Amino acid sequence: MRANAVLFWVLCAFFVVETVLYAAWGWWSRANVEWTGTVAMALCAVLSALVAFYLMHAARQLPRLPQDHREAEPDADDGEVGQFSPHSWWPVLLGASGFLLFFGLATEIWISFIGAAVGVVCLVGWVFEYYRGHFAR
Repeated sequence: MRANAVLFWVLCAFFVVETVLYAAWGWWSRANVEWTGTVAMALCAVLSALVAFYLMHAARQLPRLPQDHREAEPDADDGEVGQFSPHSWWPVLLGASGFLLFFGLATEIWISFIGAAVGVVCLVGWVFEYYRGHFAR
């Protein structure tokens, strides 16, 4: 965790330097600062500083993890990764329904209703995948 915090502090320093250079370049080339990009990069610096501060604080509160030790073996922290649905088509169909939903927002609203309906069916199918069919328990 401490290594991640250091990376975010480096990222924060990079954004601070880039913000200053961007504002100075705008002032030098056009005699005014381009505020949208300057504020956006400054907010990126603030966001990375917030994440780095949280990670530093959390690293002090938690015990050291096996992956934090330099001499640790790769399999020192083999744990449960999660349960994944084998051969499941529901996530693909749910992504397609999301595409229909947002495509309908961009073109015609009635396509969004079809995408939302298909999305509800796909979400219910994905949630109840292990209660029926080949992988029922």
